[in-house]
Amino acid sequence: MIELYLFLVFMIIAAFVATEIKDLLAAVISLGAVGFSVAIMFILVQAPDLAIVQIVVEVVTIVIFVAVIFRTTHVDETIGKKLTSSHVLSIVLYAFFALIFFIAMVRALQELPAFGNATMKVASEYIRLGLPQTGGANLVADVILDFRALDTLGEATVLFTSVIGVIALMRSVGRKK
Repeated sequence: MIELYLFLVFMIIAAFVATEIKDLLAAVISLGAVGFSVAIMFILVQAPDLAIVQIVVEVVTIVIFVAVIFRTTHVDETIGKKLTSSHVLSIVLYAFFALIFFIAMVRALQELPAFGNATMKVASEYIRLGLPQTGGANLVADVILDFRALDTLGEATVLFTSVIGVIALMRSVGRKK
């Protein structure tokens, strides 16, 4: 799975860019690239439920971050100015990374099975073993809390981490003026 290593390298580079770049909007875009790469990696390792949670959390946090940035700090300084070589270089780099990300996303989505064709046949095992092994009457809760407990823990961790990130950004105590 060379794709996972490529996404990992891409995520490290995007995270580094997000922490080192001066423009907050560009940092949010880089952070979004990290989050969506995590979602694609979840798809590649056949965890679509985690991928869906990651995508939802990523979209919501990016919208919140962009709204906060535009309401508080972002001023468009390029209005009425000519494009400099650094602006052209940044546009080319953004387009290059967007193209690479789009190609990787298309390749990852092509790896998914056709709609309705399951790759794992575990549902019948869950139904057959649900009541005898767990003793619970609710099969959905048995699957979520017993058979797929680590996936549920991963989803809860993603949600908790995103909430903590939003709270850290929105707090007023300790914020520099």
